[in-house]
Amino acid sequence: MSSIHLLLDPSAPAPNPSHQPDNTVTLKRRASPSFDPPAPDTHKRLKEDVPADASLDDPHHPPLISGSALADDLEQELLCGCCAGLIYRPVVVYPCQHYFCGSCCFLWVRNGGSNCPACRSVSTSVTPSRALQVMVDVLLRADPSRGRTEREKQQADEIYRSGQSFRIPTPREASPEPTIPQPGEYARPCPHCTPGNRFGWSCPQPVPDPAIDPDHAWHIDNGAPPGHSYCGNCENMLAVQAPTSTKCDFCQVSFCGVGVQGRCSASLLMVQQPNAMSDIGDLIQSAEVYECFDGNAVEVEIMLDYLTAQRMTPKHIYRDIVGHISAQPRNFAPLIELDLFVDIHGVVPGPSPDLDSSRDRICRLCAVEVLLFGLKDWWIRERRKGFLEPSVTDRPDCLDGSGCPLQKEHGTSHGPTQVTMVLTGFCSPCQRM
Repeated sequence: MSSIHLLLDPSAPAPNPSHQPDNTVTLKRRASPSFDPPAPDTHKRLKEDVPADASLDDPHHPPLISGSALADDLEQELLCGCCAGLIYRPVVVYPCQHYFCGSCCFLWVRNGGSNCPACRSVSTSVTPSRALQVMVDVLLRADPSRGRTEREKQQADEIYRSGQSFRIPTPREASPEPTIPQPGEYARPCPHCTPGNRFGWSCPQPVPDPAIDPDHAWHIDNGAPPGHSYCGNCENMLAVQAPTSTKCDFCQVSFCGVGVQGRCSASLLMVQQPNAMSDIGDLIQSAEVYECFDGNAVEVEIMLDYLTAQRMTPKHIYRDIVGHISAQPRNFAPLIELDLFVDIHGVVPGPSPDLDSSRDRICRLCAVEVLLFGLKDWWIRERRKGFLEPSVTDRPDCLDGSGCPLQKEHGTSHGPTQVTMVLTGFCSPCQRM
């Protein structure tokens, strides 16, 4: 009989080792003891035959698993790291893979969070977790009392839409410490004041270094040294005529161009990046965005959903707004008259030109003012393009417009009609349509 048949037929007699030739080496190894036949005095026992006081260390009486204890352990593993409750609409933060309720993590980002709420490590994205949701569903089928209340679910669903992924904004690069002198001190040289500097351009009127030439040092009480100013971003001394220096035509503040790349400059109007407005997450965190809509969070959320679906960025909106304002007869003059660009930097601006002067360059902070000024009107124009759902575009206008007394009373209703707002004034649910 072959060795294969011997292995597959337990009733076959075991081969006699004495019959095996001495010069043959077997490749078989002894079977695991778990396959050995049970001892005569042992037998399998049903679970109900195990005595209640059986020892946990007794190998013949394995411990039973308590369903309640298992549910407790599972619930502890599925608690949200923010609210400490059973996760609802779970999401996972990457790359650290901590998980939270979708609404908790969404609020964290909206309120300024730029990292993981649990470990505070740099994070990039948040995605829904089907695996965690399945575990939660299994737990709730076994014990529905462990779930959230209907009111909690409703509040969470108003904040976070199930299945939605979103980004966590990256932390902002810190500006260098300003070297702007305090009253009673002397001005320090700018980067271009030193002959043979790495920028290849030297100031025609260099500022004397007070540590080297105290007799000719420029006292700050006399104002900025001739041909110099202070950067609106890093607040360091700059040479006004230096090739790297630029000036914002809106706030009239100069920028050094050598402090923080991309931030210490006034760029061309159409290519500037609004400050702290890189993606949709920045709009979500901005309280000023909600102020543009008179506090109507309902309409803001509709707009944010639209921007996410269309993959639009704040810079895209800013460029549309700039193009629209530039096509108007008075250009940016109405914004200048509203003093939108006054005192937005911590340094003294230069003299203001005529109201109708050309506006070619803009700084990052002034770009934000332009974005916020035109955001609501841009959304009105965008709604008319027909890309939104009919349930949104077919809503009638509120007759009271932005003066509706229910503007900020979200969730209020005076009747069965639930209309959230629209073109003339973005008002909350109101039946006076």
